[in-house]
Amino acid sequence: MGLSERFWHHEYWLPPGATWEDMKESAGTRYPQPQDLLLCIPGALLLIIVRCTFERTVALPLGRRLGVSDKLRPKVQPNATLESFYVLLGRTPKEEDLISLAKQSDLPVKKVETWFRHRRAQDRPRLMKKFCEASWRFTFYFTSFFSGLALLYDKSWFWDHTMCWLRFPQQPLPPALGWFYLLELSFYCSLVATLPFDVKRKDFKEQIIHHIATITLIFVSYCANLIRFGMIVMLVHDASDYILELAKMLHYMKWKWVCEAVFIVFAVVFIISRLVIFPLITYYYFVTKFQFFIVSCLINAFLMILQLLHVFWSYLIIQMIFSVILCGEKRKDARSDTEESDRSEAEDLAKNKE
Repeated sequence: MGLSERFWHHEYWLPPGATWEDMKESAGTRYPQPQDLLLCIPGALLLIIVRCTFERTVALPLGRRLGVSDKLRPKVQPNATLESFYVLLGRTPKEEDLISLAKQSDLPVKKVETWFRHRRAQDRPRLMKKFCEASWRFTFYFTSFFSGLALLYDKSWFWDHTMCWLRFPQQPLPPALGWFYLLELSFYCSLVATLPFDVKRKDFKEQIIHHIATITLIFVSYCANLIRFGMIVMLVHDASDYILELAKMLHYMKWKWVCEAVFIVFAVVFIISRLVIFPLITYYYFVTKFQFFIVSCLINAFLMILQLLHVFWSYLIIQMIFSVILCGEKRKDARSDTEESDRSEAEDLAKNKE
C-alpha cells in the first residue's frame, strides 16, 4: 500500500463500518471530494486581489471621508551605524548598547535613544492602514456570517444538532454549502499569506496558531464530510468577528462613545458564542454523541486549541473593559501594535519645530 493510499485509508477518515464507496457520487447526489479543496489556492489569490482593490478603492476614500488621518511623525536622520544595529541586532537597544552606539556615532546618548524611538515610530503601521485592514475584515465577516445564517436558517439540523449525525457520512453536499466552505478556507489561507504584511499585534503568535487550527479543521471536516458540524462551528465564530472589526474602525475614527458601546456588544456576543455555545456544540453534540475514529480525535484536539485561545482572548477583553471603559484608564488596545505613546510623538514633533 502506497503512502497516498495509507493517508486516505477510510479507517482514518470515516467512522467504523463506513468506506469511501459510501460517498461515491451518483446521479443527482454529490459528496465532498478532497480534490475540491485545491481550489482554495486560486481562491486565496483572488481574495488577496479583491482585498487590495477594496482597500484602495473603497476603504481608503471611506476612511478619508470619515476623518481618519495619519499623524505626522518625526523624520529620522540617516545614520549607517544606528541603522545597522536597528536592522541586525534589535529595535530597542539596552543602556550599554546606547552608550557604545553614542561613542561610535559621536552623538549624545539622549539623541541616540531619540533616534531609535523615531525609527520605531517609522515602522509602526499608519492609522489609515489599520482602518483599511479592519474595513476589509469587517466586510468579509459581516457577509460571511449573514450569508451562512441565510444558508442554514431552513435546515432542520441547524436547530436540532443531533440531526447532524443522521445517516452520517452519507450526507449529500448542497452546492451552496460546498462553495461557502471553500470561501472560508480560501479566506483563512489568504490571511496566512498576508500575515507578514499586515499590522503585527501583540497576539501575533496566537493568531498564527488560530489560523493553522482553523485551516486544519476546515480541511479535515470537509474531507470527512462533517460539513453540517463545520458550518455551525464557523457560524458561531463569525458571529462576533465583524462586531470587533466595526469597533476597531470606530476607534480609528475616534468615535469614542460609539466605539465603547460596540465593543461591549462584541464582548457579550464573543463570550456567549465562544465560551458557552461553542463548548456546548463541540463537547456535547460532537464528543458525547459521536463515534470516535482517528480524524474525530484530531478534530477534538484542534477544537481544544481553539477553546484555549477563546479563553485567552476573553481574558484580554474582560481586562480591557474593566481597565479602560469602566475605570477610565488611558485607552490602549489589548492587541495593539503600538510601542510609543502619541504624547511622546507629539513632544518630539514640538521639539523639532522649535
